[in-house]
Amino acid sequence: MTELTVVVLAAGGGTRMKSKTPKVLHEVAGRSMVGHVLAAVRALGPTRVVTVVGHQRELVEPHVSGLLPDGLLAVQAEQLGTAHAVRMAVEAVGEVTGTVLVAYGDTPLLRAESLRALLDDHAAAGNAVTILSGVVSDPFGYGRIVRGGDGGVEAIVEEKDATDEQRSITEINSGILAFDATFLADALGRIGNDNAKGEFYLTDAIALARAGGRHVGARPVEDPFEIEGANDRAQLAALGKELNRRIVTGWMRDGVTVVDPATTWIDADAELAADVTLLPGVQLLGATKVDEDAVVGPDSTLKDCEVGAGAHVVRTHAELAVIGAGAEVGPFSYLRPGTVLGAGGKIGGFVETKNARIGDGAKVPHLSYVGDAEIGEGTNIGAGTIFANYDGVAKHRTRVGKHAKTGSNNTFVAPVTIGDGASTGGGTVVRGDVPPGALAVSAGPLRLIEGWAQRRRAGTKQAAAAEAASGAVGARTPGEHEASHNDSPEVGESAAGASES
Repeated sequence: MTELTVVVLAAGGGTRMKSKTPKVLHEVAGRSMVGHVLAAVRALGPTRVVTVVGHQRELVEPHVSGLLPDGLLAVQAEQLGTAHAVRMAVEAVGEVTGTVLVAYGDTPLLRAESLRALLDDHAAAGNAVTILSGVVSDPFGYGRIVRGGDGGVEAIVEEKDATDEQRSITEINSGILAFDATFLADALGRIGNDNAKGEFYLTDAIALARAGGRHVGARPVEDPFEIEGANDRAQLAALGKELNRRIVTGWMRDGVTVVDPATTWIDADAELAADVTLLPGVQLLGATKVDEDAVVGPDSTLKDCEVGAGAHVVRTHAELAVIGAGAEVGPFSYLRPGTVLGAGGKIGGFVETKNARIGDGAKVPHLSYVGDAEIGEGTNIGAGTIFANYDGVAKHRTRVGKHAKTGSNNTFVAPVTIGDGASTGGGTVVRGDVPPGALAVSAGPLRLIEGWAQRRRAGTKQAAAAEAASGAVGARTPGEHEASHNDSPEVGESAAGASES
């Protein structure tokens, strides 16, 4: 291919979006609309890409530069029409040769394959202009492609200017155009703005080409959805739904089982291996990657996560988390950024984790908060455990060694370290380091105050039940004494009070 300059028009205000966000930055399938277009044109291997910005350029410019660092930016300070925007782009380049492709930043379904077919037709025919057109069942509101006897394009006629015969034409103009660069440079200087809006329209180049004896062609896109733009949020949602349908269908054809495509949403940058299973209500957002034989869902949202082979993730919300091979997560788990769960590990029901590394085979089965922590392989964290990581000023880490067993309803007041093979008793508050193999117990001996309900809750159902039960086993003299439990750490096993699953 000869030198190719791509111009992406992204300067419009998008007032019908009724949004503080520029229209082209609205997202579908995890990318901005202009991001989808830039991905499509970048796949063509162009000599350069020039994005024309204008409205809210302070937001659009850094976004585009982040997606295409080697691209050029041109500024259309006043939105005076499409030809004026392209003129700003050409001036930013200085001089263009070869072919110029003009695309729009609000057509997120546009594919590189369609653009490549357009450019091939343009080069083969030696056209001055080639239009990417579409054949639709209801062309109302669109400019019609009027062809001559030789099949070339004679004109683009807008709806309001069309005759009844022209309105019956079903081939429409997308606005996406390929130009001979030399012709375009000349035409831009001759396009006027003698129209109701006083704007410079790029489509006026068609008439200039025909008047100069140059050929104008049109290449119908295979799927007209590709050239649909989004002018309001209803259209944006419709495009998002269609794009998601295509993404989900593509993954199913690549070997992914999707039980309910209607409730499954997969962003454009997600990656799935064959034999992944997605159950109903799954959202895979951002750059989420799921390896083979993993099962995700139902009702799970993963954003920018990695899920290892054979892992099971059930009713879970996770972001910037890594789930190891064969691991189990959920139900009703919340994995915040920085969570790393090792192979064969478990994060169970109603567990929240943040900035936590949980080793291979380690388990946090239920009802716990694990923040700023390291948990060694094979360790079991008892139910209801809190890693108290914040002292009101700074965050601190807790380190639990390998094959430790911690009791239920523990609180680890960071920074603390619990050694390899150590245990903690149920209800223990750990404020200092626990040596390897030790048992830490902070609770005092159990105390019983007999007859308390009968005295302090007299006349209640509680007191009546206690009285009836006491009578059944023989009356006992009310009083206060210590239980005859041996609370020495040497008792060992019962003191740990752990839960495990």
